[in-house]
Amino acid sequence: MFTLNQIKEAHLKVKSGKDFPGYINEIKQLGVLAYEQYVSNGQTKYLGANDFEVSSDSKYDTLEIAKSGDIEKLKHALKIHQNGETDYLTFCKQSAEAGVEKWVVDNQNMTCTYFDKSGNEMVVEVIPS
Repeated sequence: MFTLNQIKEAHLKVKSGKDFPGYINEIKQLGVLAYEQYVSNGQTKYLGANDFEVSSDSKYDTLEIAKSGDIEKLKHALKIHQNGETDYLTFCKQSAEAGVEKWVVDNQNMTCTYFDKSGNEMVVEVIPS
């Protein structure tokens, strides 16, 4: 099974949203089936086969998540991040301002789904392979 260190090594290669598909493909090869990224503190839960699970520690100081989701604000943050205009922490801050509680990456279906505090889907993206 995979380790947090292997995932961290893969993540070191990510400089902007442009690098995200390569990162997903690399951790998929490690055996990561999906992961949940919590915007408030950057903690991530990685899921593998046979209920295997590892979680990271918080990555940054706590961000306040907006009470309601703003899909247009999220779409704008995604667009500029994927164009390489923002770094990861900036994207997380913008996601919090847009009301994103977490995103879930499904490596089997190659999707990334953003959820608000009520658990509603805000945006579902297909990850290029």
